[in-house]
Amino acid sequence: MTDNDAVRLALDDGVATVTIDRPDRRNALSREVSDGLREALATVEEREGRCLVVEGAGGAFSAGGDIAAMREGIEGDAPIDQRVRELERTTSETLARLVTFSLPTVAKVDGPAVGAGANLALACDLQLASDRASMGFVFRNVGLSVDAGTSYLLPRVVGENVAKELVFTGEILDAERAGELGLFNHVFPEGEFDERADAIVERIAAGPTVALRHAKRLLGEGLGKSIDRAMTDEAVAQGVVFESADHEEGVEAFLEGRDPAFEGR
Repeated sequence: MTDNDAVRLALDDGVATVTIDRPDRRNALSREVSDGLREALATVEEREGRCLVVEGAGGAFSAGGDIAAMREGIEGDAPIDQRVRELERTTSETLARLVTFSLPTVAKVDGPAVGAGANLALACDLQLASDRASMGFVFRNVGLSVDAGTSYLLPRVVGENVAKELVFTGEILDAERAGELGLFNHVFPEGEFDERADAIVERIAAGPTVALRHAKRLLGEGLGKSIDRAMTDEAVAQGVVFESADHEEGVEAFLEGRDPAFEGR
């Protein structure tokens, strides 16, 4: 469903699944992959998606930045401003687009997610992992500072103090430790991973999509607001959601003692 061989998109019953399909490069975020991800996000917004899933093929989520491209930049002696613009146009722009994507998003991490690949996972709203997953912010290992949203995403999850340790040491966390730090919402046994992760995805996709879009936006903005401003913005959003068919269905289902059948509108 995309014109990009590096990224596959499937839409099934409201669940849009974006698969990075470059296992030979451990799903590194090359220009081709970044372009494919942005194309997939644009496609999903045009369709009736209700939840977006991001995953990697071949036993890795994403190995992060394209090291081969970094070598080319060094050996080609590309001007620094050109290399900065390329970083902004590819990885940074893609992850920013994912953070602000209107639908609920879920990262299914079944293998390593390191460097910018770790940020790709954190750019999603939920991170679901198998017990063979790992995560690390390893920019230091190739002599780099942080990019791809690390300074924004990581402290919001683990706090500034822990974020500094993870960045300064470049430690790669196993799934259990990453889960303890809140980097993964859930860690499931490998043999049960797809079934249990998909159950969560399906529950989200079956929810009141209009309400969840507003809830996602409000939660993302909430840390920078006063309580008064937050509650005012919530009330304004509820004024929109009150008009949705799913709100009407939710009230009727509650009064009738049954589960709601939300249609995402």
